[in-house]
Formats: sequence, structure tokens, C-alpha cells
Amino acid sequence: MSLQTNLLGRLRNTDLPKSHALLPVFETVVNSIHALEERGNLTTTGQIVLKIQRVGQLQFAEAGTIPTEIRGFIIEDNGIGFNDANMQSFQTLDSDHKIDKGCRGVGRLLWLKAFTHIEINSVFEDSQNNFKSRTIGFDAKNGVKLLQESNSDNIELKTHVELQEFDKKYRDVAPKTIDSIARALLEHCLWYFVRPEGVPNIKVKDVNEVIYLNDLYDTYMHESAYSESITIKNFDFDLIHIKFRASSSKKHGLSLCAASRLVKEESIGGKIPGLHGKLSDENGEFIYNCYVSSSYLDDRVRPERTSFNLSEDLNVDEIFSDSEITLKELRNQVLERSKFYLADFLQENLQAAINRIDQFVSEKAPRYRPIIAHICQNDLAIDPNISDKDLELHLHKHLAEVERNMLEQGHQIMASFDNDFDDYEERLNQYLQIAKDIKKSDLANYVSHRRVIIDLLEKSIQRTETGRYAREDLIHGLIMPMRKDSNDVLMDEYNLWLVDERLAFHNYLASDKTLNAMPITGANSTKEPDICALNVCDNPILVSEKPNLPLASITVIEIKRPMRNDAKSGEEKDPIEQALGYLNRIRKGQVTTANGRPIPNSEDIPGYCYVICDLTPSMVDRCEFHNLTITSDHMGYFGYHKNYKAYIEVISFDKLINAAKARNRAFFDKLGLPTN
Repeated sequence: MSLQTNLLGRLRNTDLPKSHALLPVFETVVNSIHALEERGNLTTTGQIVLKIQRVGQLQFAEAGTIPTEIRGFIIEDNGIGFNDANMQSFQTLDSDHKIDKGCRGVGRLLWLKAFTHIEINSVFEDSQNNFKSRTIGFDAKNGVKLLQESNSDNIELKTHVELQEFDKKYRDVAPKTIDSIARALLEHCLWYFVRPEGVPNIKVKDVNEVIYLNDLYDTYMHESAYSESITIKNFDFDLIHIKFRASSSKKHGLSLCAASRLVKEESIGGKIPGLHGKLSDENGEFIYNCYVSSSYLDDRVRPERTSFNLSEDLNVDEIFSDSEITLKELRNQVLERSKFYLADFLQENLQAAINRIDQFVSEKAPRYRPIIAHICQNDLAIDPNISDKDLELHLHKHLAEVERNMLEQGHQIMASFDNDFDDYEERLNQYLQIAKDIKKSDLANYVSHRRVIIDLLEKSIQRTETGRYAREDLIHGLIMPMRKDSNDVLMDEYNLWLVDERLAFHNYLASDKTLNAMPITGANSTKEPDICALNVCDNPILVSEKPNLPLASITVIEIKRPMRNDAKSGEEKDPIEQALGYLNRIRKGQVTTANGRPIPNSEDIPGYCYVICDLTPSMVDRCEFHNLTITSDHMGYFGYHKNYKAYIEVISFDKLINAAKARNRAFFDKLGLPTN
């Protein structure tokens, strides 16, 4: 009993991804190559023409312009033609007529996935050596329909296939220009170009432009391809190593082929240490690609030839372990051969990667220097052109991995202690060395952070290109985020060490908040800094020490705009009076701990007032008015106010930066960080 075929049902079950929109067109070109091979004129007189049919083509051609919308394609060749054997094969789905060429007999279904109607005109030679002509129609509704058959006055073999009414779903995502279509066709058929048998003369025609694929291939190739074979689980795989000219749009890739066609491509940039960007040899820069073919792949390609029936990395049952190959296994074996083939060309990139990491670690991220030795060399073979951000993320990921392995190793050591003390001691020493390096990394990160903050502060007090100075809120933000307190920020987010290392230890910290919003004071004052850009504003930082009763001290810090020269008597204009005024309001409001517990005799709590500003003439006048003493370097003033029970220190921006550098110089030198 014969089985009937439902063409519409077969179409529903045939998959054509939109990413392969031109696959039906390219497969038609491959059919033409087969027709020329069958005739025997492949490289002698063989001709294939792919014509792009566009909407309104004639009108646009007369106007001298090219429309963008494609309505169909025409493929012409002078191969064997639609003789009786080929006609019978065409009428039979899943035909095995050209199975030796890897054909599955389903290619015509792809036509109907992307095109509404196909018309074929062919001149062929019958068994009696008579020339005949056939016209065939093909669509989803009627299937294959013979429209005309007769003797032909034309004695030249020729087949004309017209793919009509390109489906919008595929048309919108398909390449549009002749250049992009020709390049995609070349990549699909590249195996035919590098094989010993050669290819016919193939050209792509648009409205008024022609591209010869053979010439395009010459522009693609950097040098002749290199072929070799490998064996994986008793299956042979043929590899073709190709260097493309760097000017091509390709990227380093692995191409899996079946039935002499490209099926699956994937990028391998970064999957081989040093394989980043363009490589170079004596002929210049090139892009690498490896084409893989095998009967194993031919047998496992899906009918539509868009993918393979291979698992990526599935655990295959042991009974099949010697006969089944996963994509991961295949990829790894091929990449090993690619690595060997490219070994001499990768050295420059590998050295550039080492130099990039060394420079980044030395100048910007010394925290990673101690753990570099614990990172696999392959993981250090980064792209030399990687951004600082991505390199930081890359190194941080491996730092976390080193820390995780260290913790795991530590638990194993403690859990597996036995009488073999020598082995235990050796493993413990290895663990302690890693722990030591990680702690060095943490310290390096802390010190390099200080270097960056000092640099930013130094830059922020310079005059800008507009001749103006930065607002004090910018400088304020470097020392402590504005409108925040201890409950809002982590210790790493503020830099009170710029003013005084002791300020890092406190019970409560408030920055640019109203006095009545601070939990350590009962003050009713709503005085709040004015942060308008054009106004000189007050930005107090309040610090209180120790959770125990009573508090050791209260510190108020005032920051002023660089080179401000309008200080005069009165709390609104004198930063020293401002700091003392804040201190006085806090004391009168009955100071409490951050938890709300009253502090006895809070009016006697000593106060420390810091004023950060430039020593302009008006500011010098205010310092002298308050009987402050100038420092030996003439870069600040200090003194004690009996009535307010407060120590006062006026620090110029230059003194602030110089002192911070001096305190940290030994650490910077140890890390190799510049101090100037």
C-alpha cells in the first residue's frame, strides 16, 4: 500500500528560521553546481547567474536608481537540466536521487516557505539525444505542475528557476544589497571554492551591477587554505583552515558543514587564548575560520540543513559513548587543532594581553597584583583592546573565584585533618599563602582607592576652562555624600581620612542635614545648607565619637568653594563663626546618643571645628580676627576658643591634599603608585 503525502502538512512541519531567509536561494545555486557536475562542464564552460528581482525594476533602471525591496530571484545555469531522471526526482519528496551529494530531497520545500510560486524553464537532452524544453510550475496549493513540454529549437542546455513573491516575513530580514547577498552566498558555498574540484563561474546581478563570486573569493582570501584530517571516536573529520583578508566582514569562526554546504557558524573569538581582533603574518592582517566536514555530520544534519541532530553537552549513555560525539567534544577537538595552526600568530596578542594587564594593575588596580599568580594563564589571555571597565570586571570575577576556592580548601583542610601531619602542613601552608595574597589584594584596593580620591580632589580645586572653580558640593561629595547620615552610607563611601584619620571612627555621622533631623540632638533649628549653584552655601559635616556615655567629642566640618574671597563678620559669611554656631546649637539642643539616650553635661562636650577653604585675603582676615595661629608652612591656621570650648583648624585645600599624600606616601610607594 502506497502512502500519500500532504504537501501543506509537510510545509507546516518544515522549519526555515528567519536568520536563514536566503537559504532557499542559495540551495538553488548549489543545485546548479550539481547540475554542472552531472553534465561534466563544472570548471570549463559552467555558468551560474543569480539575478535579484526588485519591485519596479524597469522603471528604476530607467531612472538610474536601485529600489531596495526584493520581490524574487532568478537562478540560471547551463547544467544537465530537468531531464526525465531529474524531473522524477523533483516530483518525489525525500528523493534519494542525489543522496551521494548529501541531498535530502526536501530543498524544494524551502522554496515554498519563503516564496509563493516557483516557475522552472529548462532545456535538456533526452535519452535519444534530442533537445527538449520543459516549463514547470510549483506552489503549495497545486504542487508540481507540468505547464509545457516540447521539442526545443535551442540546442544549448539551460535551466531558468524563478522564485516569485518573496514572503514579507523573510524579505524584511534578508540582506538587501547586492554586495551583502553576494558575500552571504560566497560564505554558504565557500567549501566548493576551497575543494580541489573547483567551482564554475558564478555571478550575482542586480539592476545595473554585477559581482563575480570568483573575484570576490580572491578578495576574501589572505592565502591558500590548509587542509588536514582528525579522528574523533573512530570518525574522520576534514578541517580546512582559512585566513580571510582582515578587510572582510567576517569574525574568527568555526563553520560546521554537511553535504558540502555551510550549516552552522559560531564565533570563536576569545575561545582560543590570544584569538582576539585581527591576527598578523608576513602578508598582513587576517581573520581565521575553520571549516569542518564529515560523513558523521552529513548523517546528522537536519533535513532543512539549518542545524544538526547533535546534543551540546549531554551525558550520553555509556553504551553509546564510543559512537556518539557531542558538539562540545567536536568543538574542543577542532579548537585544539586551530590553536596549533595559529600558534605562531597568537604570540603577539598573548604578549599584548600580558602588557595590558600589567599596565592596568600597576596604574589603576593594584589590588589584583597579588592574585594574578593564582589565575589560570588562559584566563589572562584577554583582548588587549578591552575597556578598563570590562577588564576590572574580568579580574574581579577571578578574584571572587580565588576567594571561593580558598574558602573551600580551608574547610577541606580542617575537615580532613589526620595523622599525616606533613601532608596537612603542606596543604595548610598553600592555603595560608593564598589567604595572604588575597589580604594583600584587599589592602591594595584600599590604598589605590585613596590615590584616586586624592587625585579627584586635586583636580576639583583647579580652575576650569571657563575660568571658574568647582562648587563646594562637588568637593563635599568626595569627602562625604550629601544629605546622608551613618544609617545611609557604608564606611567605604566616605573619605573623612582626608581631613583627619581619626574621623573614620565615629558613632554617628551626618552630612548636609538639618539640625532637627539629626538623632543625636534635640535642636529645633531647621538651618539647612543652600545648594544653589550660584550661591555660596554652607555644607556642614557633623561627626560624633563613641557610643558610650558621654561622647568623647563633637566635630563640625565646613567646606567652602575654592578661592572664595568674600568672608566677613557674621555667621552667614564667616565659616569659622558658622562652625561654632552649629556646635553651639547642637549643645543647647541637649545632645543624645544615636539611640536617643541623653548625655549628661552635653554643654561641656569638647568640640572640633574644621574649615576647609583657600586662604584668600578675606579668609586670612577672619583667621586673624579669631586670634588663630598660622601654621609653620603658612598653609593653615589653628587655635582654641575658650568660650565655645572648641578647637579650631583652618586647612587650605593645598595643605589638605599635601597632608593626605604625605600620610599615604609609603603605601603608594609600596604599590608603585605615583605621588605626583
